[in-house]
Amino acid sequence: MELIHNIYCVGRNYGLHAAELGNDIPEEPMIFIKPTHALVPIHGQTIELPGDRGEVHFEAELVLHVGSNYKPGMKVDHLIDTMSLGIDFTLRDVQSVIKKKGQPWLPAKGFLNSAALTVFRPFNGYEAIRNTEFALNINGKEAQRGNINDMIFDLQVIVDYIGKHYGLGKGDIIYTGTPAGVGAVHAGDKFELIWGTETVGEFTTALS
Repeated sequence: MELIHNIYCVGRNYGLHAAELGNDIPEEPMIFIKPTHALVPIHGQTIELPGDRGEVHFEAELVLHVGSNYKPGMKVDHLIDTMSLGIDFTLRDVQSVIKKKGQPWLPAKGFLNSAALTVFRPFNGYEAIRNTEFALNINGKEAQRGNINDMIFDLQVIVDYIGKHYGLGKGDIIYTGTPAGVGAVHAGDKFELIWGTETVGEFTTALS
């Protein structure tokens, strides 16, 4: 896996996903972070997730790898060098409680193995990848399907926002948001991440 520094994530970036959880559409990108210890490369293995803190939900996402330090005015096509697919695992019951209390999302989003990631592949530019859909199959059935055309905030808006407010440098990655269809993980589920018609990552889940 390429060297990774900061892990930025975009919340509620697909309208139908926001609606399925009863959330309002944000007026500007909603950014949160995960610790690097949350990362787990996908290579056909069993990934262990918490089984004692309520439901764990899956959220399949397009993930961008930043290839150079951000400067104002940089185009996303020049800033991003590679991309992958990932799962933003979420402790949904925990998140519901801390949202009501107005507390940070870290306990629900930053636990070990909460940022699963396929092998990176070349980023061929915004116009090229917007013609390809990504999907998540679980136990042989499609659970999620997404296209970056359906994002509330497109890739350029996302990198400009993060770069301006938090900084964006070589080695950072961005989970760009999940489409509708999120749901609970069960022990023994078989996950398959698909880019276009190509399977780019597979793994099985365990709850402990």
